[in-house]
Amino acid sequence: MHFGKRLMKLTSGKFALAALLALAFGVSGAQASALGTWMSADGGTKVRISDCGGKLCGKVVWLSDPVGNDGKPKLDKHNQDESKRSRPLLGVPVVQGMAPSGDNKWSGQIYNADDGKTYQAHVTVISANAMNVQGCVLGFLCKSQKWTRAGE
Repeated sequence: MHFGKRLMKLTSGKFALAALLALAFGVSGAQASALGTWMSADGGTKVRISDCGGKLCGKVVWLSDPVGNDGKPKLDKHNQDESKRSRPLLGVPVVQGMAPSGDNKWSGQIYNADDGKTYQAHVTVISANAMNVQGCVLGFLCKSQKWTRAGE
């Protein structure tokens, strides 16, 4: 009986310590998480960022205007690969192979459906609800925008 009480004290003490550590580090971890659904700067697109084998990947999961003038789903009509021009924009992978490259920062590629091109890119989580997304040409001509966390 004495052993059981001691084990209970130890277990509850370790649990309390673990809970405190989770609170202390969980907040900063949540702020640093790029995983989840993000709204583009113009509010027209939501992209769900996932873990794909230790790298970030993301696809279009929502469009403010998903249907074209013809009444059909908007297509990836600007894609440089002609075989992909008939696919709907919903579901198109846009964040590709983003590997960790610093604190709250990942580097890889991003696809821009507006011009059908893929760019070198960096994402930096700047708060729990904001992420800077930067696409670059030639590695130094870059354009950035702020994405905000969207409801799932």
